[in-house]
Amino acid sequence: MSEGIDSQPVALGASRVELRVSCWSLLLREETLKPDPCVMLQSFSDGQWNEVGRSEVLRGSQNPVFAHVFALDYFFEEMQLLKFEVFDAGGEGAEDGGSELGPLIGAIECSLGQIVSQTKVTKQLALANGEPSENSTITIEAEEVSRTNEFVQLEFHGQELDDKDFFSKSDPFLEIYKVNSNNTELLVWRTEVVKNNLSPQWESFRVSLQSLCSCDPDKTIRCIIYDHDSSGKHDYIGEFSTTFQEMLQASTGEEVKWACINHKYLEKKKHYKNSGHIVLTQCKMEKVHTFLDYIMGGLQISFTVAIDFTASNGDPRSEHSLHFINPKEPNEYLKTLSSVGEICQDYDSDKRFPAFGFGARVPPDFEVSHDFAINFDPENPECERIVGVIEAYKRCLPQIQLYGPTNVAPIINKVAAPAAEEEKTGLPTKYRVLLILTDGVVSDMPEACDAVVRASRLPLSIIIVGIGNADFSDMRELNGDRGMLESDEGRAIRDIVQFVPLREFKKAPANALAKYVLAEVPKQVVEYYGSKGISPGTQKPPSSSLPQ
Repeated sequence: MSEGIDSQPVALGASRVELRVSCWSLLLREETLKPDPCVMLQSFSDGQWNEVGRSEVLRGSQNPVFAHVFALDYFFEEMQLLKFEVFDAGGEGAEDGGSELGPLIGAIECSLGQIVSQTKVTKQLALANGEPSENSTITIEAEEVSRTNEFVQLEFHGQELDDKDFFSKSDPFLEIYKVNSNNTELLVWRTEVVKNNLSPQWESFRVSLQSLCSCDPDKTIRCIIYDHDSSGKHDYIGEFSTTFQEMLQASTGEEVKWACINHKYLEKKKHYKNSGHIVLTQCKMEKVHTFLDYIMGGLQISFTVAIDFTASNGDPRSEHSLHFINPKEPNEYLKTLSSVGEICQDYDSDKRFPAFGFGARVPPDFEVSHDFAINFDPENPECERIVGVIEAYKRCLPQIQLYGPTNVAPIINKVAAPAAEEEKTGLPTKYRVLLILTDGVVSDMPEACDAVVRASRLPLSIIIVGIGNADFSDMRELNGDRGMLESDEGRAIRDIVQFVPLREFKKAPANALAKYVLAEVPKQVVEYYGSKGISPGTQKPPSSSLPQ
């Protein structure tokens, strides 16, 4: 499913551009096995490559058209180098040139200026060894974004669509394309698949007016319906064309209905009428506010820390332990706390942070706990500023016994409880960010997935930083890299988890980690309150004196 376009303010002096990516003739994983491709975009700055974002994963596709849109600021006066890397997320482990996303299929480097000046660029992918791939190409299309903050909420359902399966009913999904004046098409949105249903009800979604129709209500919009096939070779059901002007009829409560036409059937079948109908039941215009609108309206970012004290970290008294306190250099836990926490504390008026540990035996009974206050005051687990969190962490280490397992669901549920109370107020007063620092693979993954799905409905974001050199590949499930998270609790309504292994930032500048892991928070804040129809408050944030 496509992700909403980043609605953060455009930098002064910059134009905002959207990049859409597709590939052609990607290499097979084996002789007959198609890859599960996804794209990572990186930009070059401060002497190193920094991740901008990742697309969704498309199962079993040699010719993927990605729905994810990469939004960037374009500066004419700067050389903005970009790297597009295509990975096989279904590959067996990360081979040479791969990452936690899987083996590298191919990559290209180019400047944003090259893409913008040509509007559409197609290049041959280079293999991990630098050699060109014989037939595999990547295409990047650029479009300038107007500075509108108007979005539209749409909801579609199907009626009596054609059945393309022999032993069950079709598994339909809908793709929406914007048709440009030169008849080129840009993918705007891909819905989820509704299994075994000829009258599917797709989830409502929000898309910018710029993405949908370039703010032109008469621009042609093409909608195509497919029957999903796990092999990636989806069966064509039919299509229709419309305009946003026509869609607007649904804004008054009236349904808009289109016949789904299969043009091959129309030409060959004498009495063919249609392949079912598509109905638009909701078309609601929304003004999307920016992150700064909410902050300046009084929203506070409440930051909570959770630290992994499982035995796999090693004995804190040993210099090989991830928890070893070296007077000459902070360990990785301390570096992360300082880097991320110092930015978060600027958005919290009282500068007090709840800090918890998990996976340790704690005094006085030395029973295993997965949500204990590291200051050992369960009634008031808050620490004064990030400096206080660091001090409490250092005092805590000699008093506990590292144990296990690595269970994170309890701490997610603990932080979600006050977030649920906050949700009931319907006011944008406090949004919570949970920072989890862990050295290993999560032991309670089913329970963690349930907790994240529930939390996706609340004013809460979760950042997970992987400490050490463990295999964190399973974290991709929580991170939403394989699509919106699903569990026994249902389907997440937002992607609220950001995961990163700290080892990827060892050679990076000091601020690179915080910049990366916090980059999604403004978008998640806006997405949460926007989906609830909650506008920024009118109160000004509490004043606080700057430190001397």
